[in-house]
Amino acid sequence: MPLVLSLHNRTSIPVEVDHVRIETAREQSVDQIRATPVQYGNKQLTLGEFFDVSGSCSDDSEMIWEGDCGKVKLIGTGMTTGRMTIRGNAGMHLGAEMTGGEILCEGDATDWVGAEMHGGRIHVRGDAGHLIGAVYRGGRRGMTGGEILIDGKAGNEIGHTMRRGLIAIGGRSGDAPGFNMIAGSIFLFGETGIRPGAGMRRGTIGYFAADAAPRMLPTFKRSSTYDPLFLQHYLRHLQTAGFRVPAECLTSHYARYRGDFLEGGRGEILVRQAG
Repeated sequence: MPLVLSLHNRTSIPVEVDHVRIETAREQSVDQIRATPVQYGNKQLTLGEFFDVSGSCSDDSEMIWEGDCGKVKLIGTGMTTGRMTIRGNAGMHLGAEMTGGEILCEGDATDWVGAEMHGGRIHVRGDAGHLIGAVYRGGRRGMTGGEILIDGKAGNEIGHTMRRGLIAIGGRSGDAPGFNMIAGSIFLFGETGIRPGAGMRRGTIGYFAADAAPRMLPTFKRSSTYDPLFLQHYLRHLQTAGFRVPAECLTSHYARYRGDFLEGGRGEILVRQAG
């Protein structure tokens, strides 16, 4: 039976739950988990003041958050193993700095999903906010490994300064995806924002909605049209992971743009061609 945390005290003030971790909860009793400190505004309270606690994750390393946790920040931060399911919305910094395990959010998430994550997988069934897989202000790198899958739309600066890993967005994406990108892959399947790949050094940004191709920055140059074999492997992997990939994406031609030439021109943006 998994450990179940059911929200019973909704609040407009964010609650920070970075101390609630599967790795620790596996060795704790229900009463000890209830006593876990959480930050509530400028006060430190306990988890039990906001959540009912039942079950255990000692056997299957599974934790379930129930209720609208849109104001609950730092769920799954630093996670190394196991599985978390959020049966509702999740607050900021979902899965930030995680190194392993899997997080499934059945609702929406907000900003900084998977910020500076190093491994594992985050799958958001709804929408997400800005700075998915991004670097924190003043940091050196964004995500360095793992996968972030967003079925709905997402905001600006997806993959800001990411170093490795895969981000896939099913709905509309905001402005400046792949800003300052060092390496890794960002796949965008919906409507597009502006300034893709600004400052990118290496890596791949893929656009799969042929009728919503982005306007390229003048520091990118079209180099070829081809059928990248590696892309088919990535797309089939996404399908296996439960992410919707239109069948035509597997058989289409792609225009390849090189850039950003202000940073050496070693990155690429692939745009699916219609027909």
